[in-house]
Amino acid sequence: MIYRFIVAVALATSANGFTMPSSSASTSTRLSALDNTDFETAIETFDPLNLSEEDSSSTHNNRAAVIAAAAAFMTPLSANAAGPDWGIFEGRTGSLLHPIAMFSMAAFSVSTGLLGFQWRRQRTLGEEISSLKKSLPDLAGASSVADALQNAQSAETVDSAYVAKLKAAMPIESQINELQKERKDLASAGPKDKHFSQGALLAFIGTAFAIEGPLNTYARAGKLFPGPHLYAGAGLVVLWALAASMVPAMQKGNDAARTVHIGANLAGIGLFGWQVVSGVPILLKTNAERRGQEAIR
Repeated sequence: MIYRFIVAVALATSANGFTMPSSSASTSTRLSALDNTDFETAIETFDPLNLSEEDSSSTHNNRAAVIAAAAAFMTPLSANAAGPDWGIFEGRTGSLLHPIAMFSMAAFSVSTGLLGFQWRRQRTLGEEISSLKKSLPDLAGASSVADALQNAQSAETVDSAYVAKLKAAMPIESQINELQKERKDLASAGPKDKHFSQGALLAFIGTAFAIEGPLNTYARAGKLFPGPHLYAGAGLVVLWALAASMVPAMQKGNDAARTVHIGANLAGIGLFGWQVVSGVPILLKTNAERRGQEAIR
């Protein structure tokens, strides 16, 4: 834009060099000037660089032309001084991308957490089932408590104490069957792989839009506004990184790493709730300012 300003000033100055002869001069005087042998004097007024001696009126004309050119080009220069044109990321679209993405990420985070608890449940069901099986009495080679009870009752000598133990074990066997069915259903749903995939996607998209939000604010306002919303967003990204860093240790069976992973994600969901509370007023204010600017235009 500075080059346009320089060119405009140069053109204004050069154009002023084409000064017409004074209108007070009569037609006969100008014709006589053409008949004069010194024909060059008739075109002395062509002076693009204004090197000839000028009168006061010509000087004022030059100044007026320069001022007019400067006034015409200073406005766009001032408008462009705020920074580069960010396109849609500077307008309403960019302003709405951040809240829409973060609302979606909040729901996505809850879904990912539920998948994580399902995988944890699937993993711990084996220990619970094994513990219940140890509490069962000896089945004497039978495949189930019901079969063992039927064999004990049909024996020539009925052991009442043994029969009583088998009857008491019937609810335990039913509980074991229910847990085995639950584990089978969870295994078919595949929460482990889904949790890992969604967690990786959450960390990527969430971090990207956590950066996009401040960039959009800076593009629109030329500065950032430190406050609870900005601090909570930064803390959320840190918690995502902490949770992701625990995965290698978790895969090796480290329970402390699992506890840190779960705690970081639960704290992240809590920060997401705070982001909603602190972000909605910002969204409403931004939309109001945008509508006001459009109304002025």
